[in-house]
Amino acid sequence: MPAGRISTGDATLRNFRFQAAECSCCVCTAVIDGSVTVQSEEGSRKNNRLVNSLLERPAGIGKSECAINPFMDLPSFPGHLVRAHIYWKNTVSSDASLRATKPSASMALATAAGWGKGLYTLFRITVMAFRHPWQAGLAIGATLIASTFQLLIPRLLGQAVDHTQVALHGGTLGQQAQDALLTTALLLLGASVLRGIFTMIQNYYSESVGHHMGYELRLACYEKIQRLSFSFHDSVHSGDLITVGLLDLEGVRMYFSTALVRVFLLSMLIGIGAYMLLTTDVVLGLLALSFVPFVGWRSSVTQLRLRATWLDLQQRLSVLTRIMEENLGGIRVVRAFAAQHHELSKFEAASKNALELAHQRVGIRVINTSAMTFSFFAAMGLVLWVGGTKVHSGEITVGTLASFLTFMTILQMPVRQLGLMVNAFARASTCGTRLFELLDLEIEVRDAPDAKELKVTEGTLRFENVSFAYPSSPMHEVLHEVSFEAKRGETIGIVGPPGSGKSTLAHLIPRFYDATGGKITIDDQDIRKATLQSLRRSVAVVQQDSFLFTTTIENNIAYGDPWAKEGRIERASESAQLHNYVLGLPTGYGTVVGERGVSLSGGQRQRLSIARALMLKPAVMVFDDSTAAIDAATEQRIRSAMRRYAADRVTIIVAHRLSSLMHADRIFFIEDGRIVEQGTHDELLMLGGRYKALYDLQVRPGDDALSA
Repeated sequence: MPAGRISTGDATLRNFRFQAAECSCCVCTAVIDGSVTVQSEEGSRKNNRLVNSLLERPAGIGKSECAINPFMDLPSFPGHLVRAHIYWKNTVSSDASLRATKPSASMALATAAGWGKGLYTLFRITVMAFRHPWQAGLAIGATLIASTFQLLIPRLLGQAVDHTQVALHGGTLGQQAQDALLTTALLLLGASVLRGIFTMIQNYYSESVGHHMGYELRLACYEKIQRLSFSFHDSVHSGDLITVGLLDLEGVRMYFSTALVRVFLLSMLIGIGAYMLLTTDVVLGLLALSFVPFVGWRSSVTQLRLRATWLDLQQRLSVLTRIMEENLGGIRVVRAFAAQHHELSKFEAASKNALELAHQRVGIRVINTSAMTFSFFAAMGLVLWVGGTKVHSGEITVGTLASFLTFMTILQMPVRQLGLMVNAFARASTCGTRLFELLDLEIEVRDAPDAKELKVTEGTLRFENVSFAYPSSPMHEVLHEVSFEAKRGETIGIVGPPGSGKSTLAHLIPRFYDATGGKITIDDQDIRKATLQSLRRSVAVVQQDSFLFTTTIENNIAYGDPWAKEGRIERASESAQLHNYVLGLPTGYGTVVGERGVSLSGGQRQRLSIARALMLKPAVMVFDDSTAAIDAATEQRIRSAMRRYAADRVTIIVAHRLSSLMHADRIFFIEDGRIVEQGTHDELLMLGGRYKALYDLQVRPGDDALSA
């Protein structure tokens, strides 16, 4: 097996990438003005800034209620904001500051808008199901055939009862009746067997369609998450995405088998059954079907209530998932602060909150299902009473009455399941809405229609009056008209106080975000007109937070180039001062690191990230405070080893520790999004400005600094 070629698990190579067309849908921005009272567990408070900061951002998953961000643990604002489902088509922004003076008006608007979007969601899911035509066709066809055989059973059973009555009298007619009874019994057995076979086919292919839909949606969700911009991930918790990809997807997957197919089943049983009953006896037929209008009415009411409560339950389950995910990710912090009881209490409160609503949903379903079942048995009682009277008067035979009762008995289970079918429609509508909101989200950072491959010749990086503001705070510029040029072989150091825009500047180069003003070029090519794949192949960023995959050290280093040979992997590891450590491990480069690299120290994780970036041979190398967890001696060795790499590319070093960038050809001191000082280390010391003050604080601290 060639080294460096195979990944763990079933994935090909060391990583897996999607290449697909970009989505052209638009997304709304909800903006709320005015004073809103936010209710929390601690009580009510006025906080306009908080509310506006939550709402002045692109809508996220489940953001069908465009007046609130469902990912923050904030409930609705009764009497102030309308939580309505609204369409946005071919528009970039929308004013969602709908207000209502009465709760009834809010409910009416929300219900009307919700119905429209819910029906469209069900239409989309249905279209998806019929993308598998032969499986869907077999399932529906088998349903129709099975229901046909099921409708024959009451008629055959009624004939059997009549033949039995005649056979009891004996004689020639009795013998003929016995022969007819045997024939009817065989037909009844055959109809039951065939019904069972076609029901099995129906169940199998219904599940097949559902699982195919689940497979496609699962891949579509994962692909969409891979392509969504950083601004989206900044505002959405990963626990919410997991909820959408698991619970919501499951609700959509089950729609075909638990809702759509049952519509055909009930339509056949009630439609053709009604015709058969009414043509036999109008009065008894009407009595047998008298429960249908009541059931239809209660089903509609139940659908509305279950749809509303399911959306709320999904949001509560998202909070539950988020708490669990954060607890597992920060388990060391929890143990270090002995906060297990606090975390358990928090999880218990969220779980109880979800449980209470789940109980309410069960109550709604049970009450309505019981009412529908009662109406069914009341109708059966009337049929028995009126039918018995007709038998006594000789208008109908006992077999005919038995046919009516048998038909109603056959309808008993579908009627009991009608509540579940309604719930399946409601769940698919709500889950599908949340799921499609994810799939329909606009990708902010994407290839331009005329994007071309980035061709690096001289390797010159240039910022031209670049400004940037995050989408969540469009009025606050993090960078303001930043301009500089860096040529191949040049090392640029960037330093400044926290929040000055250092990391933001680094993230603009590979287009993690798009600049809101000015432009960034590489060899006079605007990076917004280059394909993302070619740009990020030419720009490598080593983050301070070193994320590692749960796989071998070799696979982690070669993540950007799965076909890399062992020698190249080892050279990158040597430059990052990691090679000697890896050789000391029992399985060397085949050692599997724990989740997020938990088996490695912080410095080892950062060195592995540096080695991973060196594998790309980029034109621009960006170190975003990536040596913060590395000791000074190791950092010096890394710096010495990387000089041969720096000669062929632009190197950007973002750091708080001046020793990490004192060797740079030029150093920029950034403050409030502007370059306020620039020069070499010695020039900035001679300038005696902010850089000199920071140098004195770090390298030659005074007595006051030491005492502090």
